[in-house]
Amino acid sequence: MSELITRRGWLLSEIRRSPGPWMTLRAEAALRRSPWPASGRNTARKDLRALAARGELTVWNDHATGRRSYTANTTDSTKSAFGRAA
Repeated sequence: MSELITRRGWLLSEIRRSPGPWMTLRAEAALRRSPWPASGRNTARKDLRALAARGELTVWNDHATGRRSYTANTTDSTKSAFGRAA
């Protein structure tokens, strides 16, 4: 039986595969290549915030520029991004 993947689970696996800072624009571009290509900027922003709230991503705030970026949380890399509720 194949596992179902959610949009947020797919985005999390992309973030883990491509390390470095992720901002809304990068997440939006990744989602355009996903099974959910109609996802826009607001969806990308909400998905990043939701993944951070779940503890999957670490939030980095640049107070000088007012920009926020996210990186994969390295404290528990054994969690699966697949089959989780979005």
